[in-house]
Amino acid sequence: MVNGADGTRKSWPGTASQVGAVFLCFRSVSGTRLWTILLAMSLARFLLSLIAGASAALIAFSAFYTRGDTGGVFRFLHARGDVRRLEAAGAGAEQIAAAKARALEIAQSVADPAFATQMLPVALLIGIGVAALVWTLFGRRLERVEQGGERADVQERMVLKYAYRSGGHFTLRDLEEKSPLSFEQAREVTGRMLERGQLQRDGDGYRLLR
Repeated sequence: MVNGADGTRKSWPGTASQVGAVFLCFRSVSGTRLWTILLAMSLARFLLSLIAGASAALIAFSAFYTRGDTGGVFRFLHARGDVRRLEAAGAGAEQIAAAKARALEIAQSVADPAFATQMLPVALLIGIGVAALVWTLFGRRLERVEQGGERADVQERMVLKYAYRSGGHFTLRDLEEKSPLSFEQAREVTGRMLERGQLQRDGDGYRLLR
Protein backbone atom coordinates (compact mmCIF):
# COMPACT_ATOMS: atom_id res chain seq x y z
CA MET A 1 0.00 0.00 0.00
CA VAL A 2 1.23 3.56 -0.82
CA ASN A 3 -0.15 7.05 -0.29
CA GLY A 4 -1.31 8.79 -3.45
CA ALA A 5 -0.97 12.47 -4.24
CA ASP A 6 -4.51 13.08 -3.03
CA GLY A 7 -3.83 11.38 0.31
CA THR A 8 -5.68 8.19 -0.53
CA ARG A 9 -4.09 4.77 -0.02
CA LYS A 10 -3.47 2.76 -3.15
CA SER A 11 -2.27 -0.78 -3.71
CA TRP A 12 0.93 -1.63 -5.49
CA PRO A 13 0.17 -2.63 -9.08
CA GLY A 14 -0.39 -6.35 -9.39
CA THR A 15 -0.44 -7.02 -5.63
CA ALA A 16 -4.02 -8.31 -5.59
CA SER A 17 -3.44 -10.53 -8.59
CA GLN A 18 -0.25 -11.94 -7.06
CA VAL A 19 -1.99 -12.77 -3.78
CA GLY A 20 -4.82 -14.38 -5.69
CA ALA A 21 -2.39 -16.44 -7.74
CA VAL A 22 -0.60 -17.65 -4.59
CA PHE A 23 -3.91 -18.58 -2.98
CA LEU A 24 -5.07 -20.49 -6.05
CA CYS A 25 -1.73 -22.27 -6.24
CA PHE A 26 -2.00 -23.30 -2.58
CA ARG A 27 -5.52 -24.60 -3.10
CA SER A 28 -4.41 -26.48 -6.18
CA VAL A 29 -1.57 -28.22 -4.32
CA SER A 30 -3.83 -29.13 -1.38
CA GLY A 31 -6.54 -30.39 -3.70
CA THR A 32 -4.07 -32.47 -5.69
CA ARG A 33 -2.70 -34.07 -2.51
CA LEU A 34 -6.22 -34.88 -1.30
CA TRP A 35 -7.24 -36.40 -4.62
CA THR A 36 -4.06 -38.48 -4.66
CA ILE A 37 -4.92 -39.87 -1.22
CA LEU A 38 -8.51 -40.56 -2.26
CA LEU A 39 -7.38 -42.28 -5.46
CA ALA A 40 -4.95 -44.51 -3.55
CA MET A 41 -7.63 -45.40 -1.00
CA SER A 42 -10.15 -46.16 -3.75
CA LEU A 43 -7.68 -48.50 -5.43
CA ALA A 44 -6.92 -50.17 -2.10
CA ARG A 45 -10.66 -50.50 -1.48
CA PHE A 46 -11.16 -52.30 -4.78
CA LEU A 47 -8.17 -54.61 -4.36
CA LEU A 48 -8.99 -55.53 -0.75
CA SER A 49 -12.61 -56.24 -1.66
CA LEU A 50 -11.54 -58.39 -4.60
CA ILE A 51 -8.96 -60.34 -2.57
CA ALA A 52 -11.31 -60.84 0.39
CA GLY A 53 -14.17 -61.98 -1.84
CA ALA A 54 -12.03 -64.38 -3.87
CA SER A 55 -10.45 -65.83 -0.72
CA ALA A 56 -13.84 -66.36 0.93
CA ALA A 57 -15.23 -68.05 -2.18
CA LEU A 58 -12.19 -70.33 -2.44
CA ILE A 59 -12.38 -71.30 1.24
CA ALA A 60 -16.10 -72.03 0.93
CA PHE A 61 -15.54 -74.14 -2.20
CA SER A 62 -12.77 -76.08 -0.44
CA ALA A 63 -15.08 -76.76 2.50
CA PHE A 64 -17.79 -78.02 0.15
CA TYR A 65 -15.25 -80.12 -1.76
CA THR A 66 -14.34 -82.02 1.39
CA ARG A 67 -17.82 -81.70 2.98
CA GLY A 68 -16.13 -80.03 5.91
CA ASP A 69 -14.17 -83.17 6.81
CA THR A 70 -11.12 -81.48 8.31
CA GLY A 71 -9.95 -84.71 9.87
CA GLY A 72 -9.96 -86.40 6.48
CA VAL A 73 -7.90 -83.58 5.01
CA PHE A 74 -5.28 -83.99 7.72
CA ARG A 75 -5.21 -87.76 7.19
CA PHE A 76 -4.55 -87.19 3.50
CA LEU A 77 -1.79 -84.70 4.23
CA HIS A 78 -0.22 -87.15 6.66
CA ALA A 79 -0.37 -89.90 4.03
CA ARG A 80 1.24 -87.61 1.45
CA GLY A 81 3.97 -86.87 3.97
CA ASP A 82 4.58 -90.58 4.39
CA VAL A 83 5.03 -90.93 0.63
CA ARG A 84 7.58 -88.13 0.52
CA ARG A 85 9.49 -89.52 3.47
CA LEU A 86 9.66 -92.95 1.84
CA GLU A 87 10.89 -91.43 -1.41
CA ALA A 88 13.51 -89.39 0.43
CA ALA A 89 14.67 -92.48 2.34
CA GLY A 90 15.09 -94.47 -0.88
CA ALA A 91 12.41 -97.06 -0.08
CA GLY A 92 11.47 -99.75 -2.56
CA ALA A 93 9.07 -99.12 -5.43
CA GLU A 94 6.41 -101.44 -4.01
CA GLN A 95 6.45 -99.71 -0.63
CA ILE A 96 6.17 -96.28 -2.24
CA ALA A 97 3.36 -97.47 -4.52
CA ALA A 98 1.45 -98.83 -1.52
CA ALA A 99 1.83 -95.51 0.32
CA LYS A 100 0.57 -93.62 -2.73
CA ALA A 101 -2.39 -95.97 -2.99
CA ARG A 102 -3.29 -95.29 0.66
CA ALA A 103 -3.06 -91.53 0.08
CA LEU A 104 -5.27 -91.81 -3.02
CA GLU A 105 -7.81 -93.90 -1.14
CA ILE A 106 -8.04 -91.31 1.62
CA ALA A 107 -8.36 -88.50 -0.93
CA GLN A 108 -11.19 -90.27 -2.74
CA SER A 109 -13.01 -90.89 0.53
CA VAL A 110 -12.78 -87.23 1.51
CA ALA A 111 -13.27 -85.41 -1.80
CA ASP A 112 -16.72 -84.91 -3.28
CA PRO A 113 -16.32 -83.01 -6.58
CA ALA A 114 -19.96 -83.42 -7.56
CA PHE A 115 -21.23 -81.83 -4.36
CA ALA A 116 -18.66 -79.03 -4.65
CA THR A 117 -19.85 -78.30 -8.20
CA GLN A 118 -23.45 -78.15 -7.04
CA MET A 119 -22.51 -75.74 -4.25
CA LEU A 120 -20.36 -73.51 -6.46
CA PRO A 121 -23.08 -70.81 -6.71
CA VAL A 122 -23.28 -70.74 -2.91
CA ALA A 123 -19.50 -70.34 -2.66
CA LEU A 124 -19.66 -67.47 -5.14
CA LEU A 125 -22.46 -65.81 -3.17
CA ILE A 126 -20.38 -66.08 0.00
CA GLY A 127 -17.46 -64.47 -1.81
CA ILE A 128 -19.66 -61.67 -3.13
CA GLY A 129 -21.09 -61.10 0.34
CA VAL A 130 -17.65 -60.82 1.93
CA ALA A 131 -16.45 -58.51 -0.86
CA ALA A 132 -19.51 -56.30 -0.39
CA LEU A 133 -18.90 -56.15 3.36
CA VAL A 134 -15.27 -55.10 2.90
CA TRP A 135 -16.30 -52.58 0.23
CA THR A 136 -18.88 -51.04 2.58
CA LEU A 137 -16.58 -50.85 5.60
CA PHE A 138 -13.75 -49.36 3.56
CA GLY A 139 -16.22 -46.97 1.93
CA ARG A 140 -17.18 -45.53 5.31
CA ARG A 141 -13.53 -44.79 6.01
CA LEU A 142 -13.19 -43.19 2.59
CA GLU A 143 -16.22 -40.99 3.23
CA ARG A 144 -14.70 -39.77 6.49
CA VAL A 145 -11.54 -38.79 4.65
CA GLU A 146 -13.52 -36.96 1.96
CA GLN A 147 -15.49 -35.06 4.58
CA GLY A 148 -12.46 -34.42 6.79
CA GLY A 149 -14.09 -36.39 9.59
CA GLU A 150 -11.38 -38.78 10.72
CA ARG A 151 -11.85 -39.87 14.32
CA ALA A 152 -9.81 -38.10 16.95
CA ASP A 153 -7.82 -41.22 17.85
CA VAL A 154 -6.91 -41.79 14.20
CA GLN A 155 -5.75 -38.19 13.86
CA GLU A 156 -3.64 -38.49 17.00
CA ARG A 157 -1.98 -41.64 15.67
CA MET A 158 -1.12 -39.71 12.50
CA VAL A 159 0.50 -36.99 14.60
CA LEU A 160 2.42 -39.50 16.72
CA LYS A 161 3.60 -41.39 13.65
CA TYR A 162 4.93 -38.23 12.04
CA ALA A 163 6.45 -37.02 15.31
CA TYR A 164 8.43 -40.25 15.71
CA ARG A 165 9.65 -40.02 12.13
CA SER A 166 10.76 -36.40 12.55
CA GLY A 167 12.64 -36.93 15.80
CA GLY A 168 9.89 -35.60 18.06
CA HIS A 169 9.76 -32.01 16.74
CA PHE A 170 7.33 -30.70 14.13
CA THR A 171 5.14 -27.76 13.15
CA LEU A 172 1.56 -27.50 11.95
CA ARG A 173 2.83 -26.85 8.43
CA ASP A 174 4.86 -30.05 8.59
CA LEU A 175 1.73 -32.02 9.46
CA GLU A 176 -0.25 -30.33 6.71
CA GLU A 177 2.38 -31.01 4.06
CA LYS A 178 3.56 -34.48 5.09
CA SER A 179 0.50 -36.15 6.62
CA PRO A 180 -3.13 -36.66 5.55
CA LEU A 181 -4.24 -33.98 8.05
CA SER A 182 -5.32 -30.53 6.94
CA PHE A 183 -4.03 -27.43 8.73
CA GLU A 184 -7.25 -27.08 10.75
CA GLN A 185 -7.26 -30.76 11.70
CA ALA A 186 -3.60 -30.56 12.73
CA ARG A 187 -4.30 -27.51 14.89
CA GLU A 188 -7.26 -29.17 16.61
CA VAL A 189 -5.53 -32.46 17.34
CA THR A 190 -2.33 -30.81 18.60
CA GLY A 191 -4.46 -28.63 20.86
CA ARG A 192 -6.05 -31.70 22.41
CA MET A 193 -2.67 -33.38 22.82
CA LEU A 194 -1.26 -30.24 24.45
CA GLU A 195 -4.08 -30.27 27.00
CA ARG A 196 -3.37 -33.90 27.88
CA GLY A 197 0.36 -33.27 28.22
CA GLN A 198 1.42 -35.38 25.24
CA LEU A 199 3.02 -32.38 23.53
CA GLN A 200 4.70 -29.19 24.59
CA ARG A 201 5.34 -25.93 22.77
CA ASP A 202 8.80 -25.60 21.26
CA GLY A 203 9.22 -22.27 19.50
CA ASP A 204 6.94 -22.16 16.49
CA GLY A 205 6.32 -25.89 16.68
CA TYR A 206 5.70 -28.74 19.06
CA ARG A 207 7.78 -31.39 20.76
CA LEU A 208 6.59 -34.86 21.65
CA LEU A 209 6.90 -35.72 25.34
CA ARG A 210 8.11 -39.30 25.73
